[in-house]
Amino acid sequence: MAHDIAVIGGDGIGPEVIAEALKVVEAAGVEIDTTDYELGGSRYLRDGEILSDETLDQLRGHDVILLGAVGTPEVAPGVIERGLLLKMRFDLDLYVNQRPFVGTAPGHSEPHDFVVIRENTEGPYVGEGGVLRKGTPNEVATQGSVNTRLGVERCIRYAFELAATRPRQHVTLVHKTNVLTFAGDLWQRTFDEVAAEFPAIDTAYNHVDAACIYFVQDPHRYDVIVTDNLFGDILTDLGGAVSGGIGLASSANLNPARSGPSMFEPVHGSAPDIVGTGQANPTAAILSAALMLDFLGETAAAERIRAACDDPVDGSTAAVGDAIAARVGD
Repeated sequence: MAHDIAVIGGDGIGPEVIAEALKVVEAAGVEIDTTDYELGGSRYLRDGEILSDETLDQLRGHDVILLGAVGTPEVAPGVIERGLLLKMRFDLDLYVNQRPFVGTAPGHSEPHDFVVIRENTEGPYVGEGGVLRKGTPNEVATQGSVNTRLGVERCIRYAFELAATRPRQHVTLVHKTNVLTFAGDLWQRTFDEVAAEFPAIDTAYNHVDAACIYFVQDPHRYDVIVTDNLFGDILTDLGGAVSGGIGLASSANLNPARSGPSMFEPVHGSAPDIVGTGQANPTAAILSAALMLDFLGETAAAERIRAACDDPVDGSTAAVGDAIAARVGD
């Protein structure tokens, strides 16, 4: 039976890289049915729609969602991010953001292989807060961070379950418990309680500022990292930088309970300055599609795609997609 995929090409280079990702999936012999959804900054500029309840209900009917990139310079920051990306994360309960990093960091001779598990539906991103006396010298802005036992525990538990499938079997909690003593305490206590259920897995803790140093100086210390929404957002961009560049960074927004479709996307953004030039690297989108295939149970095809991406390919967007598709199809 064919897998039912909702495709959101989005803005900028999004449609270009997603076209190559789908090309590679088909070359891997995976049977798919796709439905295109026009969502993003361009759609918003044309008719004012970001994500209607009707469209969201349609998305719920698919197995998974494959997203290219969204955002245009003409739309104010936050409009598309909150109205589309965060709305899908919250309403579809995509509570785990999983980003793998495999590469050789500058100054190192041996490759690293670690995964960041980022809580994806809580923290400062829920929008708790407000502004008082805006535009005056006495303006006050507050931005709260929401952390629930449910949200924290299910994310940490996912990280331990993932670590149990990996050779090193190690999980590091990253937070800022010495300053964020309320949220940090909830994360640390929950981490310790879940860790007690997995005695075979080794654990560690790093403050987030220390983790930023270790990502650069000693990325090999990590196996699975679990952290909150904001810290995970920052760390994963740094992870991309030390693993070959953001053009290789893939991600999965997961609903492990499968009560709705999970979403897979490269994290490089819409890059409006290179649209139509053939300069966009589709590798991150292709690797995101491999994560999607893992989730769909097509693990052999996913492994072939990752292996085909191991050696860099030079050329245009389409040429890179063609070369990787040819490797997968051999």
